[in-house]
Amino acid sequence: MRYPRGMKFAAVAAVMALALTACGGSDSDSSSSSDSSSSSSAQTLKIGLAFDIGGRGDKSFNDSAAAGFDKAAKEFKLESKELAAKDGEVDADKEARLKELADAGYNTIVAVGFAYANALKAVAPDYPDTKFQIIDDASVTGDNVASYTFKENEAAYLVGALAALSSKSGTVGFVGGVNNPLIQKFQAGFQAGAKAAKPSIKVLSTYISQPPDFSGFAAPDKGKVAATGLYERGADVIYAAAGLSNNGVFEAAAAAKKWAIGTDSDQYQTAAAAVKPYIIGSALKGVDTAVYEFIKSVEGNSFKAGNTVLGLKEDGVGYVINNEQFKQYATQIDKFKADIISGKITAPDKL
Repeated sequence: MRYPRGMKFAAVAAVMALALTACGGSDSDSSSSSDSSSSSSAQTLKIGLAFDIGGRGDKSFNDSAAAGFDKAAKEFKLESKELAAKDGEVDADKEARLKELADAGYNTIVAVGFAYANALKAVAPDYPDTKFQIIDDASVTGDNVASYTFKENEAAYLVGALAALSSKSGTVGFVGGVNNPLIQKFQAGFQAGAKAAKPSIKVLSTYISQPPDFSGFAAPDKGKVAATGLYERGADVIYAAAGLSNNGVFEAAAAAKKWAIGTDSDQYQTAAAAVKPYIIGSALKGVDTAVYEFIKSVEGNSFKAGNTVLGLKEDGVGYVINNEQFKQYATQIDKFKADIISGKITAPDKL
């Protein structure tokens, strides 16, 4: 089944609640009780968000987090504050950002991205009454920390199949923002899905930056150069997992009159009009739902520490096809989806 923008996450809240149990801005305020076990005193809930590189406006990962944050702030009438990241920053900068929010009384804080892991490990123990969430990392443990991770490889598998089926040249490409294990997870799924749909397909790949340089997530100009190189080498469909840099990949697709696939959110919806005709679809990742559900759990005094993992089975990832001429492949891709959910297919998460 294809997922439209704002995937159908009706079952996700229940799944999150079960998983968490197993693991044992607005100008107005709202009061709530919040303790990792059983709260005995009420406090005014104030929510803070620390963005990853690219920040609000990246039309991908950060914007998805912001959507869930904004929804919770509005629905629960909470005072909120967000802080941006900067290029070239170190863990100390991230620590300072989290401390700034906590010291200002924001007692429910979202750290957007695995890059906050070291900073959160240092900060969370010093603020035991503050609830923290980290997206895309499960290494931070503590009674006041909830992590949400995703099976991005499963969604990538589906768009890998879509790319291969859509390709006329017999070559597809992958552009990653930063060459690290998380983005390699996207690449592994993409390559496997492409090969499953069309065994003869050739898969090219490139990364915009190497750790500890994380600028690859916020460099559309470099994204355009990277994608142009793959198009020149014969790829006619490129899947991009590079945050804000995806916008450069879309520009390259338009310039080459070839195709691109987005990630994390339905990027067709927010793309510039000039590039929309060259976007086939996107792999979807429910960061917005994860952020919203975390804040909702604190607001409703049901917060539980631990990691929640969301994949196709949990409706936490998926895909969408926007371009009409490629919707003919939906039935084949949905068969792959069903086989992953049933366990018949295992989408690899490592190269």
